Amino acid sequence: MDITIKRIYEEVSPDDGYRVLVDRLWPRGVTKDRARLNKWAKELAPSTQARIEFGHNPERFEAFKHRYRAELDVNPDAQSLMRSVVANAKETGDMRITLLYAAKDEHCNHAMILCSYMAEHLPDLTRLVP
Repeated sequence: MDITIKRIYEEVSPDDGYRVLVDRLWPRGVTKDRARLNKWAKELAPSTQARIEFGHNPERFEAFKHRYRAELDVNPDAQSLMRSVVANAKETGDMRITLLYAAKDEHCNHAMILCSYMAEHLPDLTRLVP
């Protein structure tokens, strides 16, 4: 099974497979109908404090990455939710999970970190570079 990321503002594609929004806040200007989500996993988003400290500043990305990964490491609910996302995708027959995010920067965002983290920690996943 593959895992990748995509901005939620991009067009929905059948290639997206199982679509999971991983933002804590609902993306501005996106209707639920347009989003066509399989799941909104806001619990997998970084903490509000980590997000504020990062402020989408590329110079702070490395520190943010370490903090966010540490948050995921110690959060048993996040670990369980990640496994649940994979199981649900398998149940629907999808062979790809697409993590959706609203950030403008396609290279410095939490979905990129989460995608790598899930591919490293869940043996059924292979990360696709978007």
